[in-house]
Amino acid sequence: MRVGLFIPCYINAVFPQVGIASNKLLKSLGVDVDYPEDQTCCGQPMGNAGFENEAVSLAKRFDEKFKDYDYIVGPSASCVVFVRDNYGRLRIQPNHQCVSEGKIYEICEFIHDVVKPTHLKAKFPHKVSLQNSCHGVRLLHLSSCSEQNVPYFNKMRDLLTMVEGCEVAEPERPDECCGFGGMFSIEEKAVSVQMAHDKVQRHLATGAEYITGADSSCLMSQNGIIASEKLPLKTIHIVEILAAGL
Repeated sequence: MRVGLFIPCYINAVFPQVGIASNKLLKSLGVDVDYPEDQTCCGQPMGNAGFENEAVSLAKRFDEKFKDYDYIVGPSASCVVFVRDNYGRLRIQPNHQCVSEGKIYEICEFIHDVVKPTHLKAKFPHKVSLQNSCHGVRLLHLSSCSEQNVPYFNKMRDLLTMVEGCEVAEPERPDECCGFGGMFSIEEKAVSVQMAHDKVQRHLATGAEYITGADSSCLMSQNGIIASEKLPLKTIHIVEILAAGL
């Protein structure tokens, strides 16, 4: 399989270590991975802010950049969802399904469902608390959600159990929003901050050293609370754990 690695713009600009870890992790699993140069934003910020027309040119560019790969894989649930669920509706290729829709995966989803490893080479001797992001839970189905009467599952937890030394916990109300929500955190700042505070306190109550999840944006929001309140807790993207020691 030939994989095109999609690195969202905010990861490229603010959390480059997540992109590097994604590349290392996929290669360690024997995946033929390539990073298409000159890739840009997928258009999610414009779409979420109500300016979908301004996202069309970015979607066309994205589709062109990744058209020759068997899979597109990225370390961001929300960006992957925007491509998967919205590109066809944006009509970037009239009368033809865009090539990106059917083959883009969030990295944990891809490893869990497509690669299906039985073990990982990573070592991370720490206790972590799982951050289940809203897009990941309800649109990518990375885990079960509390409002549905379905058996428990969590693909991120499944992968973390393969990491030597890693102890996994989940907070009370595990799939409740952390308060980030993209534009919500700007338009409803006070509510967003309170939600993030409550979420961090629940993670802290697990006794974990780290909060980990599949969206750097959610972790960034909670890290603001941790820093401002000087709490004994850190945040780390899940791919950094899955690639630890490689």
